[in-house]
Amino acid sequence: MRGFDVVVVGSLNLDLVTRTERLPGPGETVIGGSYAEFPGGKGLNQAVAAARAGASVALVGAVGGDHAGALLRGVATDEGIDVSHLVTIDDEPTGRAIISVDEAGENSIIVVPGANARVAPRDIPVGRVVIAQLEIPLGTVAAAFRLARGRGATTVLNPAPAAELAAEFLASCDIVVPNEHEVVLLGGTDRLLDHGVSQIVVTRGGAGVDVVTRPSSIHLDAFPVDPVDTTGAGDAFCGALASRLAAGDPLLAAVQFAAAAGALATTKPGAVPSQARRSDIEALAATRTPAT
Repeated sequence: MRGFDVVVVGSLNLDLVTRTERLPGPGETVIGGSYAEFPGGKGLNQAVAAARAGASVALVGAVGGDHAGALLRGVATDEGIDVSHLVTIDDEPTGRAIISVDEAGENSIIVVPGANARVAPRDIPVGRVVIAQLEIPLGTVAAAFRLARGRGATTVLNPAPAAELAAEFLASCDIVVPNEHEVVLLGGTDRLLDHGVSQIVVTRGGAGVDVVTRPSSIHLDAFPVDPVDTTGAGDAFCGALASRLAAGDPLLAAVQFAAAAGALATTKPGAVPSQARRSDIEALAATRTPAT
């Protein structure tokens, strides 16, 4: 069975984005300068990132029977992503993300799961790499990873938002890609390695990326860019990483490619609209000596 390069199991949201001079503190109201709606959700973002990076992609998830659900399904289809495992749940709204972005490009996000909370374990299409996040039920991710492992696929977990993860589940994750905050909430890299994760890629925004295995840890600097909006940058990294792993790249080379994709995603507003094309990612990645 041929299958796909990358199978993404994850969320789809309509992102409601306002830009403001600074993010509000607790109990504070600030005035927004603009408002826009963008397709998003970590699952859709990563699927688009992987597809634009050159991979054949299938997306497993759920949307509501509303206008937003039809819009997001159309976005995935237009990107050439297989949506035969994207279900519509008529009695649930499509997920939403309420996002504030400040002048420095930093963001604050509240996610309302909607139909994402009802993504149920079901047959997962065959893929060389299966990647998932935690905006859908953990049981669904666990079932997908068990099936993927049984087929010899590489499993990649982006643990966002961070949650308490059992040792049994971690043992089904080949690669875990947390950001600098999530890795602390997960108990640190040593705990992840102790419970069977073989490779950890910690993204640190402008401070670069750490690739942690046992016994080594390697740091890669970030690509210098002028950020406009960091929303979706981590998803750009994850989708691009999955695409290169599926193509057979060694981990460090795949991470360097992914770092270039993540950097480029910060230079445009919105999550899905900011995902870069393979040629642009390769051009930025080529400005640095290939990682080995």
